[in-house]
Amino acid sequence: MRTIHRIISKVAVLMMLMFSVSLSAYALDLETARSSGLAGEVDNGLLAAPPGASAAAQDLISTINNSRRAEYAKVAAQNNLSLDVVGAMMYEKIYSRLPAGTWIQVKGNWVKK
Repeated sequence: MRTIHRIISKVAVLMMLMFSVSLSAYALDLETARSSGLAGEVDNGLLAAPPGASAAAQDLISTINNSRRAEYAKVAAQNNLSLDVVGAMMYEKIYSRLPAGTWIQVKGNWVKK
């Protein structure tokens, strides 16, 4: 149990550092897309277009998802975890920082936080 807790802690710290660098260029655009309802967070750690959203943010969503997948793959390989586990752990971290009203998809269902 301690080993799992240690791995999760390391992954969380590593991911926060990676995302602070990799998303800094997208932060304003991502925040605008989220607050406008053009992008929402999915419980697998990726972004998607919520119901009724236009395709306006699709390029941003794809770019950020590609970056996230690459980072998740690095963390998964370093810690002998699956991509699904890393994505789910990052969703928990991302979710805790999302403002109320942000679209999220949990188990295939879209809701607002």
